[in-house]
Amino acid sequence: MKRNIEISPNIETLFGTRDENLRLLEDGLNVTVAMRADCIEISGAASDVARAEQVFADYQHLLRNGFTFVNGDLGSMIRVLTADPAATLRGLAEAGKQRSFGKRSVQPKSINQRRYLEAIEKHDMVFGVGPAGTGKTYLAVAMAIAALLSKRVNRIILARPAVEAGERLGFLPGTLQEKIDPYLRPLYDALYDMLEPDKVDRYLEKNVIEIAPIAFMRGRTLNDSFVILDEAQNTTSEQMKMFVTRLGFNSKAVITGDITQIDLPNSNRSGLLEVIDILKNVEGIRFCYFDEGDVVRHHLVQRIIRAYDDYKGRNEQLSLTLEAKNGNGYAVPRTSNGQAYSPSIGREAPLAEVPPAEPPPPMQNRVSE
Repeated sequence: MKRNIEISPNIETLFGTRDENLRLLEDGLNVTVAMRADCIEISGAASDVARAEQVFADYQHLLRNGFTFVNGDLGSMIRVLTADPAATLRGLAEAGKQRSFGKRSVQPKSINQRRYLEAIEKHDMVFGVGPAGTGKTYLAVAMAIAALLSKRVNRIILARPAVEAGERLGFLPGTLQEKIDPYLRPLYDALYDMLEPDKVDRYLEKNVIEIAPIAFMRGRTLNDSFVILDEAQNTTSEQMKMFVTRLGFNSKAVITGDITQIDLPNSNRSGLLEVIDILKNVEGIRFCYFDEGDVVRHHLVQRIIRAYDDYKGRNEQLSLTLEAKNGNGYAVPRTSNGQAYSPSIGREAPLAEVPPAEPPPPMQNRVSE
């Protein structure tokens, strides 16, 4: 099927730099878009052509009403609407316009990010779980600022476990706030990116925005607040239970974390891993998951995350070859033909088979000469 669309003023801005938006539209909707002398020709299946035609119509409507696209927002919206058949360009643009994010315009750059924002709007407790660079914390802070500026909440509380990433920094100098600031720096970065610096400083001074380690949350009831727990994979089971029970009236909580980057001494004790199993069926709580396709950092980050996932998958497959157990509880490796490999020496004996140590020979009395 082919349809022709009249060329309207500034319609070429929809195509993007080097026609990158046009390629996204063609690949996502399985259509072909060609420029003719007096029209734009769209060819493909009837339903796909109709959706592409709707994108052009929505874009013209938004331009006529003074809507401007900045910072690659148009490309992000095209990615979302091609992944979600129910989404439209006009609907995505107007939804983003209804939220006030201070000086920054924030648009979801993937279908999972869109679902994440919608979940935060509709639910009082949301978990965002996924790899680094998927916008979990940034979008949560943006929604918190939007709620504060629209006076739906009276304050923002940002919490984070004070856990180093694989190293020990020792005792830090300065006051208590100066000691914990290095652990909370990513939250400050997001705040200063969305609000004017003097406004952030004023909010921090008046405790309208409070940033604190999770250890200071015990015993508090957080009313009329937007609460964000970042790096939740580094909370213990006790800390996670303590945090999720702080929620008061007219409050929202967003918990974000990456279960592949646990810095606790024993990763099995991660409160985030435990709470996923405990609260997954609780009504009113929403879990949103991200993958490498949602990464909004450098394009290499997507490839790095995918490489780590592949490496982990190969290791898990290799561990399946060690499934057989011998009588002492030790895994028996398998050879390439599936036979158990039993070396004659070098096998570690269980504790019960270790012979008792022989007592040392009695010391001989020596007479000094």
